[in-house]
Amino acid sequence: MESVVGFCRAVRVGPYISVGGTAPVDSEGKTVGIGDPAAQARQCLEIIKEALENAGSGMEDVVRTRVILTNIEDWKTVIDVRAEYFKDIRPVDTIMQVSRFVNPEWLVEFEADAVVSDGTEPETVEPLSND
Repeated sequence: MESVVGFCRAVRVGPYISVGGTAPVDSEGKTVGIGDPAAQARQCLEIIKEALENAGSGMEDVVRTRVILTNIEDWKTVIDVRAEYFKDIRPVDTIMQVSRFVNPEWLVEFEADAVVSDGTEPETVEPLSND
């Protein structure tokens, strides 16, 4: 779809990489895992992984993900798959529901933002106190 619609899977500007809405499709554009949110999530994340690698990065550089679902009840199943990729990396995350995607077979899409590491360890910001 990238060449048809005129967009890039990922855009890198300096150390910043944005990966756009990534649907659960194979190399021929066919939906992977119809009816299976876990399989679809895994396919989305594999596409993102490849896009980041093509941009000179990797999953370890991801600082934000967005999980977009057509059924919010699938959140736990999809987040369990997300954890396979990000449990130790711990990027921030947003989970949301939409009414549908362009293709009604899609149950989930992912977006990701990455910052190519300069060798320093990322810091986790602790929640502010209510005091």
